[in-house]
Amino acid sequence: MEIILSINNREKVIHLPVLPSEVMIQSPEQNETYQTIGLGEVNLIGNKGLKSLSFSSFFPEKAVSYSKSNEMFGWEYVNELENLRDRKLPFRLVITETPINMPVTIDTFEYGLRAGTNYIQYSLELKEFRFM
Repeated sequence: MEIILSINNREKVIHLPVLPSEVMIQSPEQNETYQTIGLGEVNLIGNKGLKSLSFSSFFPEKAVSYSKSNEMFGWEYVNELENLRDRKLPFRLVITETPINMPVTIDTFEYGLRAGTNYIQYSLELKEFRFM
C-alpha cells in the first residue's frame, strides 16, 4: 500500500514515506431533525456531506529501509505540504490497494520534532473537494 498526493494532474507527485498505522475516514450525511405535533421527532435524510480523512505518521530525516519513498526527507515534505496549502488548489489523494482516489484539500497540518530523533512527526486532516 502507498499514500500518494498528486498535484495538478501528476505535474508533481508526492509519495508519503512512512505509512500511518491507521487512516480514519468520516463520511457524514446532511440529515435534519424536526419536531412534529403528530409524530414527535422525525429525521429527514439529506445529501451526503464531504468526506474527511485523518492520519498521523512521520517524515524520516534520512533514507531508512522501511520508507516507501526516498525522494525527499524531513523538512522537504513539510515545505511541500505547506506549498500545497499556499496554492489554494485541490490535489488528488490516492491510497493504493483501496478504493480511495479523490480530490482533497488540507484542513489541518500539524507537525513537530519527535523526541530523541530527527524525525518530524505530523498529523494531516484532508477534506474531500467537489468540483463545480
